Amino acid sequence: MSLSPSASRVSLRPATVADAPMLADWDRQPHVIACSSDRPDLEVAFDDRDWVEEIAASSDVSFYWIAEAEGRPIGVMQVCDPHREPTHYWGEIEPGLVAIDIWIGPAEALNRGYGTQMMGLALDAAFADPAVTACVIDPLNSNADAHRFYQRLGFTVVGRRMFDEDDCLIHRLERADWQARRAAA
Repeated sequence: MSLSPSASRVSLRPATVADAPMLADWDRQPHVIACSSDRPDLEVAFDDRDWVEEIAASSDVSFYWIAEAEGRPIGVMQVCDPHREPTHYWGEIEPGLVAIDIWIGPAEALNRGYGTQMMGLALDAAFADPAVTACVIDPLNSNADAHRFYQRLGFTVVGRRMFDEDDCLIHRLERADWQARRAAA
């Protein structure tokens, strides 16, 4: 597997409240809804979150990046310290971890290598902090495409876990494993 970028190079920038309408639109895309819930009747992903509030609440504990390719927004990532984040979504979890959520917004940006580039940038940034020992992710257990994607990046399955009504398959990537993959690339 190559971690080198494809023809379109992705960059990450901090999300701003000006991105909120775009993010709300992306949350209504069928592929975004499908990766956020096993409920086919939903019309909006992520419980119709208020993006202005989410972005305004960004801190060193939890923040959002917008991914751009050729200057055009194509995805979003949430990065958080699951030990310190205020909702305690991850419950009791050890310190030194980073949790990442990623999704591609426009359907035409799917299957173009953007997700791999986004994760590479986010993992490089996470592991640049010497206190970070591993990264965790929580795709739906039913999302086999996401499992393959993360496992291609070196994540290993930790096990299933319920987050409210969401049945997820937790994956983890250790710092040493990411560094070895980067050195081999």
